[in-house]
Amino acid sequence: MDSNVKKDVKLTQSVEYGGCSAKLDPKKLETLLRGMPGFSHPDLLTGFETHDDAGAYRIRDDLALIFTTDFFTPIVDDPYEFGQIAAANALSDVYAMGGEALMALNLVMFSVTKLPEWVLAEILRGGEDKVREAGALVVGGHTIDDHPPKYGLAVLGTVHPDRLWTNDGARPGQVLLLTKPLGGAVMKAGKEVGMISEEAYVPVKETMKQLNRFAVAPMQEAGVGGVTDVTGFGLLGHAMRLAQGSKVTLRIDSRQVPVFEQVPDLIRQGCVPGAVIRNLRFTEDTVRDLPSLDPNLKMMMADPQTSGGLLMSVDADKADALKKELVRVGYPHVAQIGEVTPLGEKHLLLA
Repeated sequence: MDSNVKKDVKLTQSVEYGGCSAKLDPKKLETLLRGMPGFSHPDLLTGFETHDDAGAYRIRDDLALIFTTDFFTPIVDDPYEFGQIAAANALSDVYAMGGEALMALNLVMFSVTKLPEWVLAEILRGGEDKVREAGALVVGGHTIDDHPPKYGLAVLGTVHPDRLWTNDGARPGQVLLLTKPLGGAVMKAGKEVGMISEEAYVPVKETMKQLNRFAVAPMQEAGVGGVTDVTGFGLLGHAMRLAQGSKVTLRIDSRQVPVFEQVPDLIRQGCVPGAVIRNLRFTEDTVRDLPSLDPNLKMMMADPQTSGGLLMSVDADKADALKKELVRVGYPHVAQIGEVTPLGEKHLLLA
């Protein structure tokens, strides 16, 4: 495809919110789901009522299936990169539960009357290449005529039931590690209004394309406790669910949280996407701000990530070795950002 033709298509101009920023307001979603009855079954290991990253179902004593789905509107202009990022994001839920991806179905909403057909071909090629990198298969999918475009996957994975990670595994005395930097939505907003260059946004795109797959083996070896990936509800929203599920308090040191270099300055200049405010509202009843907390860093922790990193709890004596191994396998920004303590007045303490 001629690169000049590609430059004529600006996918992000067709949407108000891109990537995981396009999620429903989490407070409204929580209200909508409150009346749902849920399901119970002796082999159902996780369901939606526990707020885990995916559903898990035991089919044998030594094998469970992980089933998940995710799709969203464009977060970047390049169709191929959009396909890569959307696929990496959908696959992440399998890795957040300790599994391996097996196969995927494409979920496509696209109008050929609004955009050229080659754009869809590039989106699908990007997604297929990322699924192939995951060692999985694309086995079909479903398309509807719709605009703006949306793309993602339904993913099936596998895991040993005894090695399944969930939101209820964090234990007092463990420490918290995060594998990828925060601030992707702030960086995108800064790029759109000309506060940062396209070149400055490249590291964000590369991080969003990166699979969480390669963190799984070191984490399994270290015997991590509770795990979740950090996406549209921000670090605060996903940490809140981890703390609630585990019935603990998480103390997070905002100064240790990895972040893209320009993010603090962008926030100080008022570059704050609306989804940040939604995430702050979502978590406000569960958070206690310590006197040392910088309000700008709190906003950073509410930034809605797209294809974000893994947040995990691990025994303190294993944390350094796990960090070194995660750096070795490709996660150079991994950082220890806090600790797990017994449940106090609030689920999250922010310093």
